[in-house]
Amino acid sequence: MRTPRGDKPAFFTSDLSVNEYYLLEQAGFEPLGFVMGSSFYHIGIQWTIMPFQNYELDVLTQALYHARENAMARMEEEAALLDADGIVGVRLEVGEHTWGPGMVEFTALGTAVRALDRSKDFRKKSGRPFTSDLTGQQFWTMLRTRCRPLELAMGNCVYHVGRRGFRQSLGQFGKNVELPNYTQGLYTARELALERLQTEAKRVEANGIVGVEVQQSNYGWGSHVIEFFAIGTAVDREDHVLPEATAPGLMLSLNDAPRGSRVLTRRSPTTGNTTSGGEAAGAAAG
Repeated sequence: MRTPRGDKPAFFTSDLSVNEYYLLEQAGFEPLGFVMGSSFYHIGIQWTIMPFQNYELDVLTQALYHARENAMARMEEEAALLDADGIVGVRLEVGEHTWGPGMVEFTALGTAVRALDRSKDFRKKSGRPFTSDLTGQQFWTMLRTRCRPLELAMGNCVYHVGRRGFRQSLGQFGKNVELPNYTQGLYTARELALERLQTEAKRVEANGIVGVEVQQSNYGWGSHVIEFFAIGTAVDREDHVLPEATAPGLMLSLNDAPRGSRVLTRRSPTTGNTTSGGEAAGAAAG
């Protein structure tokens, strides 16, 4: 650990579990501090309304993406001020407040870390700290595969799923039949989110993305409007390898319950309780 004042290690804060902290040290890294960034964002109005058609609501898509991007950038800046090589265990939270109707707060949180071996460069090519939603255990394992994390890549799409017309609903009443407009609408929205996720990863010259998840949320827009949000860690295959010694607590640590680092949680404006993105999703049914 760092010893800027005699033999006493420097003070740090983190949201790492004990097992994660142990494996982080085994990976040759030290925690520097708990970092966060936030963005309180007003969601604009999508004026184009076509109730019976499938189409993307680009105003809402851009608003939610920029809000998350702002929060991530501010968290990354806090890590850079600590001279960190990267951030592990990043998670995104969404909060709504009764005193801010039509507004949403996006918060990014994680633990800034730095390699003990200063001869190795784990930062992005831009010189900024890497970001990842990998836990301490997953980070240890990732380095064993000769890969290193580059960036927590994101892609999203807010999509309107067209309603069924009266005649269509009447003709399908009581029958087992596929609803092609719903099928195609949801499929297209997911594909757009994943395509944008891949574009972000390619922008930082990543070899691939691990831990991809696609979450869906509604944010009270109505039953036929839904956001698909894709997230994962872009990685680069390089010769960053851990020492051959095996951490004795690895299997126990890997069996720990996940901390939900990738789950997009929502805070209730009244109770303060949180729900996952999947639980908060709106149903796009007719």
